[in-house]
Amino acid sequence: MTSQEKKQLQITACKVRMGIIESTHAAKCGHPGGSMSAAELFTYLYHKELNVDPANPKWEDRDRFVLSKGHCAPGLYAALAHRGFFPVEDLLQLRKVGSYLQGHPNMNTVPGVDMSTGSLGQGISTACGMALAAKVQKKNNRVYTLLGDGEIQEGQVWEACMFASHYKLDNLCIIIDNNGLQIDGDVAKVMSPYPIDAKLEAFGFDVQCIDGHDFDQIEAAMEHAKTVKGKPSAIIMTTVKGKDVSFMENEAGWHGVAPNDAQYEQAMAELNKKLAELEGM
Repeated sequence: MTSQEKKQLQITACKVRMGIIESTHAAKCGHPGGSMSAAELFTYLYHKELNVDPANPKWEDRDRFVLSKGHCAPGLYAALAHRGFFPVEDLLQLRKVGSYLQGHPNMNTVPGVDMSTGSLGQGISTACGMALAAKVQKKNNRVYTLLGDGEIQEGQVWEACMFASHYKLDNLCIIIDNNGLQIDGDVAKVMSPYPIDAKLEAFGFDVQCIDGHDFDQIEAAMEHAKTVKGKPSAIIMTTVKGKDVSFMENEAGWHGVAPNDAQYEQAMAELNKKLAELEGM
């Protein structure tokens, strides 16, 4: 990508993080930590990778994205809003009574959401079904799904991986947000999923390991995944939970806690400073 394209993606990722902070603060609840760690991934998918149309969210031949770690809806919503699926101002309605933007994605109410998720481990299974359906129907659209590293402690995830390999779903790309923390703490101590790459390779995946905050590495991995034939692809992203807000970074406590007023002011000040730096580059 050009330096200008990368700059614009970085600016958008910063705005996505601002949307996460604003929406969870307004809701007084939600999951900012794991949403922040995936901001670059959400941004790249909706502004570079996915073949989608905000004016026609149900377009039959669109690419599909399933947020398997559905509690990170604030990040997905912010990315969808900045792509034009619905107004950015609506992010402040997160989790409000009667709002279409609830705590977990709802495909029946949110434009751009392809699957209702939230029960961990199930999203990847539906993504596999979408990928197989596309193959049966001889369609060229691709399917992407994002999982948390704590989520892959679920047995259903590995059943889905076995399914994906068995049916040679080379139109499927699973992405794992390896920020190292889950609601109960360090994933390695709670129930270690490591080595994630070797496990996925044993299940028949083409596996890549990248820095999930580096747009050049994200692009290279996505482009490579599209060349893989006869097997599904996996991208393991090393990321920082709570990325770009100093007091949130690498803190498991920010898994599912909203910032209070003082924390909101500090977080937004830090993000606005970063945004100004990016726009001045």
